[in-house]
Amino acid sequence: MQLGLIGLGRMGGNMARRLIAGGHQVVVWDQRAEAVQALARDGGAAAASLDDLVARLTPPRTVWIMVPAGAPTADTVAAVARRLDRGDALVDGGNTHFKDDIRRARELASTGIEYVDVGTSGGIWGAERGYCLMVGGSPAAFARLTPIFRTLAPPEGFLHCGPAGAGHFVKMIHNGIEYGLMQSYAEGFDILRNADSPLLPADQRYTLDLAEIAEVWRHGSVVRSWLLDLAADALARDGTLGGFRGEVSDSGEGRWTIDAAVASGVPVPVLASALFARFASRGEDAFANRVLSAMRFEFGGHAERGAGPSDPVKK
Repeated sequence: MQLGLIGLGRMGGNMARRLIAGGHQVVVWDQRAEAVQALARDGGAAAASLDDLVARLTPPRTVWIMVPAGAPTADTVAAVARRLDRGDALVDGGNTHFKDDIRRARELASTGIEYVDVGTSGGIWGAERGYCLMVGGSPAAFARLTPIFRTLAPPEGFLHCGPAGAGHFVKMIHNGIEYGLMQSYAEGFDILRNADSPLLPADQRYTLDLAEIAEVWRHGSVVRSWLLDLAADALARDGTLGGFRGEVSDSGEGRWTIDAAVASGVPVPVLASALFARFASRGEDAFANRVLSAMRFEFGGHAERGAGPSDPVKK
């Protein structure tokens, strides 16, 4: 099958290579000329511009967009849509908010262009192992694009979730769950790391090898998962994880998941706590922590740990 692919970053570039290896004809374009040239060396058809990319495709065309969510995606969708015709399909495989998908699908429906949203999971490993694809759009568009999905995904790894927005809605919740799983592992390993704390009675202290624990959990335990595999690999390389600052970003899906939970009245304490923990990791709770310290000092004269002679004293 033939398609155009716009956005050749870590995800888009690897997806293009997997499609090429699967026998599809992929016309590629990116703002970075070097990324286009690299895909051309791997068998992609290099487009010089958006106009060139669309011109190289045979109707009915399919253009898949893999650019950052927000303004980059909005601008690219608008630019591509102006160049497509009735019967063509425009696919957004990024992390767009599902409400934007609903609006765009409605706007494009009047032009006869099919809009398809594809929540894409698999990270940098997807090129080798395949991508989990959560698809929103019309059944007809899904059926037409199934050869692409089948190549990108592992067996049973793609699903038509429903109409416009459903794919990105499911992916949004997927990422919210991911936040909670990652936070659980992080907190568990933090407790293990501090099992030799001087705060504990001497006979309850343990010096534990986190890399070995992560490895044994990978074999038969009920908490085994791909995320645990990745944590085990990282700990095997450096048991102290000294190369990381611990500042954890969030790309938006976690916040949107909480918004959806509030809108539907669903309690999600674990997912909300995981999101707020990411805020805390970036120092976004620094002032709140200072307020807590100030109140503890005011009501009980409690100095912060490591306080020196110049620190406040009880009145």
